[in-house]
Amino acid sequence: MSGSKLTTKTIVAIGIGTAVFVILGRFASIPTGIPNTTIETSYAFLALMAVIFGPIAGGLIGLIGHSLKDAIFYGSPWWSWVVVSAFVGFLIGLLTRKIKIEDGEFGAKQIISFNITQVLVQAIGWVLIAPTLDILIYAEPANKVFVQGIVAGTSNIVTVGIIGTFFLLAYAKTRSKSGSLEKEETL
Repeated sequence: MSGSKLTTKTIVAIGIGTAVFVILGRFASIPTGIPNTTIETSYAFLALMAVIFGPIAGGLIGLIGHSLKDAIFYGSPWWSWVVVSAFVGFLIGLLTRKIKIEDGEFGAKQIISFNITQVLVQAIGWVLIAPTLDILIYAEPANKVFVQGIVAGTSNIVTVGIIGTFFLLAYAKTRSKSGSLEKEETL
C-alpha cells in the first residue's frame, strides 16, 4: 500500500494504529530510571504501520497516538515529543516506500535499508529535535533534555531494530511474493 492516499483502509489503519500506539505506550513500556523517559514498544508498532501504510498514516499515528497517550495518562500532551513521534512515523513511512512489504519482500537488503532509515530518523528526532523543542517550548534545562533525548532515542532505535524488524519479517511472511504463483498446467 505504501502510498500517501487517504483511502478507507488507511483511515481505518490510522484509527487502529492510534489505539494500539496508546495501549502499548501505556502498558508495554519499561522505565529507564531517567525521569519521564521509558523504553517504548509503541515505536516498533509505529514503524510497522508506517512501512505498510505510508508516511501520512505513520505521521498521523505518531501525532494522534502520542497526543492521546499523554492526555489520557499524564493530563496533557508534551508537544515537543508529540511532534517527534509524528516526524518519526512520517519519515520512516516516506523513506521506506521502496520496500515492497505487500509483495512479501523483506530480506537482508530491506532489513538493512529499514534499519539505516529508522536509526537516522530517530537519532535526528530524539537527540536533536525533541531536546531543542523542550528548551524552546518549555524552557527545560539543556543537560536534562539532552540526556532524556539520548536515552529515548537509543532505546527506541534498539526496540525498533529488534521488535520492529521482527514485526516486518512476520508481516512479510503473510504476503505472497511477487511471481510466486505459477499457472497450473492442465492435463
